[in-house]
Amino acid sequence: MCNVSIIGVGQTPVAKHENQSIQSLARNACRAALSDADVDHVDAIYVGNMLSSEVTGQSHLGPLIASELSNDGVECLTVNAACGSGGAVVRQAVMAVASGTHEVVLAVGVEKMTGIARETLTRALAAAADYEREVTNDASFITLNALLMQRYLYEYNAMRMDFSVFAEVAHQNAVFNPNARLRSECSKEQYLTSPMVADPIGLYDASPIGDGAAAVVICSDEFAKKRDHVVNVIGSASATDTLSVQQRKDPLWLQAAEDSTRAAMDQAGVYHDDIDLLELHDAFTIIAALSLESSGFTARGTAPQFARERGIDRNGGLPVGTFGGLKARGHPVGASGAYQVVEAALQLRGQAGPNQVRNPSIAMTQSIGGSGATVVTHILQRST
Repeated sequence: MCNVSIIGVGQTPVAKHENQSIQSLARNACRAALSDADVDHVDAIYVGNMLSSEVTGQSHLGPLIASELSNDGVECLTVNAACGSGGAVVRQAVMAVASGTHEVVLAVGVEKMTGIARETLTRALAAAADYEREVTNDASFITLNALLMQRYLYEYNAMRMDFSVFAEVAHQNAVFNPNARLRSECSKEQYLTSPMVADPIGLYDASPIGDGAAAVVICSDEFAKKRDHVVNVIGSASATDTLSVQQRKDPLWLQAAEDSTRAAMDQAGVYHDDIDLLELHDAFTIIAALSLESSGFTARGTAPQFARERGIDRNGGLPVGTFGGLKARGHPVGASGAYQVVEAALQLRGQAGPNQVRNPSIAMTQSIGGSGATVVTHILQRST
């Protein structure tokens, strides 16, 4: 991995931003990141987004956002990797700098999801699944994850209450995050008595949607030399699996998570025990469990027990979703992976406030598109 650094981060709250357009959300996050980096011009702007053309009627976001930032003329493009778009756009920026093509790049993930007819949003989200094999058979991401959770409970003789730990920790971490959508705790009783959405997926098993944007300024190590609070990108990898869950040899194994984790760790020269915090893609509690297992942090069928016993809260052995994760911070789909990188960088910079993990050195983020069809993994390290 060539030397690549993060020198600026910015984000908006994940919320229902009724009076903000998609470009204004992106502009606010980008301006915050540029100010944090103390730069006013970049060589390229990459935008991660999943739904804008279908939901807001606006595509070709790159030039639009460049104009908002008075950066006309630079290279711009939009990256769509479904719910993994935020992670994918950061990887695009990392590769542009690592290749030597650009010295300073702005990557922003943005999504506008509220104020839209439910049917329109559901149809747009379903486009990230296999249309012929899944969508035409009335499958949605909620029902697909419900099937995965049912299978998990059967295969590993688990109970639904075992998954409450993922919701409990996420909500606990979101309480002190001013940018989180759900800033309230969730007890095991609340988890168990919450309304059922698609058996066994309950209300607290699923992440809320929202509007939001998160941005990072990525540059060469040479450019970052005289900067404070630098975070190094020491591993970046992306892998894919079949789009349709039914085509996979093992539906309870995210092969792309295994592959991208291994590749990113090999680049970084680190092992699982070196990871001080993990920002995983907990769009559903079942995905949190499958991610921990498929990425090699715990054995098959043991993620809920691992989470409860070893501890995934901020003071545990492996802090997870330290600002609330997708589950409680909220899941503005095309932006979520960028939020993960921003949050991990803040932790490594020691700027996480009440959510600060004790003296972290290395963090891992993992963003997932579809039901595990695209997985983007980054390894970040505090600069010494």
